Amino acid sequence: MTNLSGARVLLTGASSGLGRACALAMAARGARLTLTGRDEERLAETAEAVGGDLLVADLASAASTQALVEALGERPVPDVVVHNAGAGLVGAAEDVDLGDWERLLAVNVCAPLGLTAALLPGMRARGSGHLVFVTSVAAHLGVPEEAAYSATKAALAGYAAGLRAELAGTDLVVTTFAPGVVDTDFFTRRGAPYERRVPRLMPPGRVAARLVRAVEADRDEVVVPSWMRLPIALRAVAPGAYWSLSRRWA
Repeated sequence: MTNLSGARVLLTGASSGLGRACALAMAARGARLTLTGRDEERLAETAEAVGGDLLVADLASAASTQALVEALGERPVPDVVVHNAGAGLVGAAEDVDLGDWERLLAVNVCAPLGLTAALLPGMRARGSGHLVFVTSVAAHLGVPEEAAYSATKAALAGYAAGLRAELAGTDLVVTTFAPGVVDTDFFTRRGAPYERRVPRLMPPGRVAARLVRAVEADRDEVVVPSWMRLPIALRAVAPGAYWSLSRRWA
């Protein structure tokens, strides 16, 4: 079991939304937080609210991510790392250009993999650590006009699964946390509002509370809301039935 009281936690994407909600929830458990994000003003507000410190970084930039890695190298190795930062995109597959792909891959894949590679040796040497990868139900289900976003989150989920297998037999824990739709400004930033009837938007505080419980219980894989495991399983075992039903949910 992971005890958050007094634990050093690195949380990416903490400026707002789910990241800010996670910061508040973890601080309530007594965690000592280091927060990253690209919006310095909002990040500072979150840091002040939780009594944490901050490292401003734009994970869409390889140079900024490398600077973050170097700054973290001068600090104690975190006990828990929550890879929460994410970039979204909505649009037809043929409208996704190379610049879009580069941004999505940088934030959703390259940054968490690079940070993990940098921090993992220290965790191995210490003999403990907990890595949390915030993916999405979109990584498991087909979402219209979100093929590029889904692909990057699926890549992150695949990496987490491989890393979990690699770390088997150690005291290092890997948690994959796949939320559905969270009621934040993520949809404004991606360029389109959320308009589907199912699943419903969830308040970020509720989702953050589930993430904290998942960390404390050392869960391997968590889907929020839990009922979303059903369509994920249906797609795996009966894809024809899944695609037929999914048209009714749109």
